[in-house]
Amino acid sequence: MRPQERVATALVTPLAAECSRVVARDPGCASRDHAAIGKALFRNRVYVWTRCGIVRNGSGLGATERGPLYTCSGASFAFLDEASLCCGMAVMWLSCACLCVLFAAGSARLVTVPSTPFRETYGSLSLSSLRSITVDSHYANATNKEGETLIPPTLHQFARTFADDLGSSCGVNLSIVQSSKPANGSIFLTLDHETEFLDAAGRPTSEGYSISISTNGVVVAGASPLGAWWGTRTLIQAAVLQNNTLAAGTAIDAPGWGTRGIMLDAGRHYYPPGFLVEMCSYLSFFKQNTFHVHLSDNTGSVHLDDYGYEMGLYAALRLDSDAPAVAGLNRRRNESYTRAVFDDVQTQCARRGVTVVPEIEAPGHALVISQWKPELALASDYSMLNISHPETVPTVKAIWKTFLPWFHCKTVHIGADEYDDELVAQYNDFVNELSAFIASESGKHTRIWGTFPPSAKYTNNVHRNISIQHWAFTEDNPYHEYIARNYSVLNSDDAFYIVAKYSRSYPQTLNKTRIFHGDPSGGAFAPHIFDTKNASNNAPRAHPALLGHVAPLWNDFGPNATVYSEAYYAWRDLLPALADKQWGGDVAEAEYDGAFARLHAAVPAQNLDRAVTSRGRTILRYDFGGSDSDGVAEAADGGGSVVAVADTSGNGYDGVVHGCAVSGGAVRFDGSCNVATPLRSKGRGYRLAVSVRVDSVPAEDSAAVPGSSGGGALLSGADSALLLQPRARNGVGVAPVLVASGFGVGVEYALPVGEWVDLAVVGEAGRTFLDVREGGKEEGRVEKEVGEEGRVGVEEEVWAGEEEDGNVGVEEEKGEWKRYEFRVSMGIMGQEIVEGPVAIEAPVGRIGGEGFVGAVRGAVLLEGEGGEDGGY
Repeated sequence: MRPQERVATALVTPLAAECSRVVARDPGCASRDHAAIGKALFRNRVYVWTRCGIVRNGSGLGATERGPLYTCSGASFAFLDEASLCCGMAVMWLSCACLCVLFAAGSARLVTVPSTPFRETYGSLSLSSLRSITVDSHYANATNKEGETLIPPTLHQFARTFADDLGSSCGVNLSIVQSSKPANGSIFLTLDHETEFLDAAGRPTSEGYSISISTNGVVVAGASPLGAWWGTRTLIQAAVLQNNTLAAGTAIDAPGWGTRGIMLDAGRHYYPPGFLVEMCSYLSFFKQNTFHVHLSDNTGSVHLDDYGYEMGLYAALRLDSDAPAVAGLNRRRNESYTRAVFDDVQTQCARRGVTVVPEIEAPGHALVISQWKPELALASDYSMLNISHPETVPTVKAIWKTFLPWFHCKTVHIGADEYDDELVAQYNDFVNELSAFIASESGKHTRIWGTFPPSAKYTNNVHRNISIQHWAFTEDNPYHEYIARNYSVLNSDDAFYIVAKYSRSYPQTLNKTRIFHGDPSGGAFAPHIFDTKNASNNAPRAHPALLGHVAPLWNDFGPNATVYSEAYYAWRDLLPALADKQWGGDVAEAEYDGAFARLHAAVPAQNLDRAVTSRGRTILRYDFGGSDSDGVAEAADGGGSVVAVADTSGNGYDGVVHGCAVSGGAVRFDGSCNVATPLRSKGRGYRLAVSVRVDSVPAEDSAAVPGSSGGGALLSGADSALLLQPRARNGVGVAPVLVASGFGVGVEYALPVGEWVDLAVVGEAGRTFLDVREGGKEEGRVEKEVGEEGRVGVEEEVWAGEEEDGNVGVEEEKGEWKRYEFRVSMGIMGQEIVEGPVAIEAPVGRIGGEGFVGAVRGAVLLEGEGGEDGGY
């Protein structure tokens, strides 16, 4: 049975069952013995249901066979004769509403993101009734040859990832089997080479799929394994929004455009490979297939011809190779990707249907090359290469020859934007020659940013086999200057630009109004819309030269303007809505607002929010007042003293003291020991409080955190660390510095040495604060006994005077809470310094460590945002 027949069978079977029940009840129907119970027209084919099953008549009913035809709100039913008509009318009378939804010619759909065309039938399917994911054995090893990736997963590999996602997103764990046909209680993954899955231009697309849901199971049929994968995204989203229950019915869906996704400026700001992989998971859940990674660039400046200044300006290429041809090019190897690392990123993204498209910039934005070989730069602007220099083109070719084998995609990006407009002819030669070189070396296509449109003034215009990524109308008119001249264009118009943290020209998050009302007519945005105000600049929706849409995020002001997660948060809330429009969906703004939170919580294989599961607002609470040195047990392996610390929050996040003495109601840190928690990090909306005493100033040469300027680590985690630096700004005490994403930010406060201080790192509303309350003595402590099995604080008594607001402390006279904000400083084009807020994750993985000498009485981590006193 072909996939279409499976769909029809699933649609009609519930109706046939209902009809049989009507026959049994109605003497008029039951008194006649007819083989056929009913017949329906669906998708221009006629389906007959009998007591023995369903038969398809592909040629339709002849004139002499046709019985009465009835229509209900666009639903057409043909019945064999009066007996079947009797039954059929009864069915229509009993369940007309369901039938009309199924067969109506209207736009029934699922409010998934992107939206999914869907014709609902009769009944539903609970995921709890499923037993397996069945992969069609005919296609288990099939791959999609038509997509952009060169490492496409097989249908079976997609099935394995799908099974993992069902477990994490829906709590449903299914086995994977292979078979040539679907079975009851299974999700059957197969391919469909007969249905016409068409894009907006009316061309076949390998990303299309159909879904047939019956009360017995599900069939997902893709135009390719990638199409089937997108079908699994629809299934998971529908299940999440309907409490793991799927309405019976059918979906036939395909994207309007082949390139859908985002661009991340990783040239001016490094991002760890894990972040890139997690972003691919986020993109994939909403059917985006492209992650354009901008791998080289430099921060800007007005001192373009100042050799000394430009040679010291931040510039980077994120690929790290030992090849002699590029020796010395990468000067930031600790913030780069080796071939093995970049291979892994591309592979993990491809497993979720996302292709990484790499970009290495030249001849503009090429300061990293000029710093390597200054003789190749233009003297008027060292960030631009002098194309006329005899070694420039060979050098750029050598770079590409080194890295082309690293790239598992069919298209690569050579940048080529914002070059000297007096050197257009040389620019055109450079682009065409480099494109030809890339094609001869690897067979890959070349893409550039729209820069110098074709002109009659030049005989060497950029070749039409080079695709154009439009970004600004100041550079080109994409429709009239490129598409109308037979160039293929990818829409990245700056209407959807984000510049991280600060800009006088661009926003720091996506624009919701433009997503839902970005058509000049007031309707929703779509990839063919280059100009959100003037429709005459926009291509027809069905134009075949339109490749799709990619939304960029730029880090114009360098690596110390944002932490890694701030790029994600710039996209987080509205990227799925944009994904709907990139696909060709029609989710309305109110529908999106109602669905986003539940869908966001279900996105698998990532924790970009750094969310932590908790029974209540208190996530973790450690009280070190329940033990002393006599209660420290030896490690099982003899590796030093350890003692367990009970988490009294009720979440079971018990900690372990490694090598520290526990006495006098506190853990004593000697500069090397620590208390480890099972957590790694906590994202936005938190309060992490400790009661701490610094006993000595950390050494200036201590290396508590790689890349820091020394100091003891009071708190540290996977994404951040709170260091106590030896040089306070007022010359007294120690300065708290919060380190994240390779840089540190401080506050105008110094912790006193030898005094107890209540201290809290607070993340709220996209900002990070240090709350401090000084004062207190060693006395006033309620001691507790060591708990069973050497655990600290297993009893639930609290310290005398412990506050209900979650701030750790003892019963003693204290001052008022004071708040200080951690703020970043950004250099703007070498002209000014601008400060801005920063949202840093809570460093909750470890207390103490290398360089910190002092004591801590307890710690508490709370969920949510509050005022200076926590607002508890």
